[in-house]
Parts: sequence; C-alpha cells; structure tokens
Amino acid sequence: MSTLAPWRCSSFPSPTTSSSRRGAFAPSGPTGRTSGLTARSTAQSTGTRFGSRTRRAGSKSSRSTTLLGAPFDLDAFRDFAAEDTVLGRVVAGLPGLRPPLAPDPFESLVTSVTAQQVSLSAAFAIRNRLITAFGRPAGVAYAFPTRERIAAAEPEEIAALGFSRRKAECVIGVARSDLDLEGLAELHDDEVKARLVALTGIGEWTADWFLARHLARPRAWPAGDLGLRKAVERFYGADGDIRSLGERFAPFENLSAHYLLAALLTGLDP
Repeated sequence: MSTLAPWRCSSFPSPTTSSSRRGAFAPSGPTGRTSGLTARSTAQSTGTRFGSRTRRAGSKSSRSTTLLGAPFDLDAFRDFAAEDTVLGRVVAGLPGLRPPLAPDPFESLVTSVTAQQVSLSAAFAIRNRLITAFGRPAGVAYAFPTRERIAAAEPEEIAALGFSRRKAECVIGVARSDLDLEGLAELHDDEVKARLVALTGIGEWTADWFLARHLARPRAWPAGDLGLRKAVERFYGADGDIRSLGERFAPFENLSAHYLLAALLTGLDP
C-alpha cells in the first residue's frame, strides 16, 4: 500500500499518493507549467498476469527504505559536491536531505502522467480521484490502484475523473502493455528510456523522472524539467543546453538535480 511522503515539492514527480485528501510530490511539467495503457500479456512463470506485477522483491521493510531514499549514497555525494563551490554550498545548506523514491513502477509512471501540463493542485485532485475510484480502501487511506484494476477500466471511466482523453488512454495503455515494468530495473538507463518512450503518451521527461525517482539511477538528469532549468539558471547562471550541463555533475546527476531543485524551492541563496 502506498504511504504519504513527508513533504511536498512542486518540482518533483509524485512517488506516492495514498490518501483521497492529499498527495506528496508533483513535477514541473515539460512544457513549463508547474505540475505534476483486454491485457495482451500472457501469464508469467510465477502465474502473475502482468509483467510489472511479477514481484522480484520485496518485503515491506525494503519498500519502506526505498520510499525513504535509502539507495542514495549521501556520503559520497557530499564529498563530490565539496569540490564544486556552488553545489557545495547548496548541499551544506540542505543537510541530510534524502530524496524519497517511488517503490512501485506502475504507480510512478501513472503519477507522472497525471502531473503532465496541469497545475499542482489539479494534479493532486485528479490523482486522488483516481485513487478513490480504483484503489483499495484501508482505514483512512487508499492503496494506489493496481495495474490489473486500471487495465480493466475503459478510457471513459478514467476521463470522467478529470483526465484528458489522451492521458486516460495513456495510463490504460501502460497497464495493458506487455512491458515488464519490474524488469526495467535490470536494464541500462538508455534501454529503460527506449522501452518507456515506446509506450503511447510516455515521453523523455517522464522516462527521465522514472530513472531518477523510481530506479534511483545516479546518472539520471531530467533536463526537460522546467524547475530544474530554473534552478540551474539561478545557481549557475546557465541558460544553454541543460542536458549537456548535467555532465559537470557526473556521476551524481540525480542527487545534484534534487538538491538544486530543493534549494530553489526553499529560497537558498546562490
């Protein structure tokens, strides 16, 4: 079951949203507005119907530590950042920041789709309606809808919750696809992105954030994110090719992006 993240940032994609009343994170959309697929797959050897539901994993404790950002190596990152005057000041100003991660790949993708090209409040409202309508209630919260549940839905049902027709078809398409979402963790970054963008409605921005906020890939750099562009401009005065600029933060592009975004949000001085 999804759990609530402890704080919000308008520049990060939402890893979880389990309550019908509130959400966690939402991203800055690729277009510059603050924000936020009958199944064809055959049964796997384990008997699980959909690829992303073929669990290779995990205990509740491992999912909890993932949610809390445990895979990130903050000690090594701090040592790296100390060699960069600007990044070093940013990291020193945000001691202990550990970006949370989305433990479930399907939820991670759907959450990003809901946040595309809409306001932050609209993304939260639409996502919470989806969770309430298709999720499983558990006390005062709801588990995020399963891939199987969304695959059984029709676009009209999803659109009635506030999704555009394109987004409704996208999330149902992801759910019905043959893509083994869990298996993406075993692939190289470029292959993960190639398989994701082959799905209708999933672009480079969503794929980059999947690498960053679900798989915790160190080299993930969401260059298409407006919030990240603003952060780079504020702290480095750069307004050129943001994707190429990410190379200066190798091999810690992911954590660098999160810290720069958090510094922008909190008003940290350059």
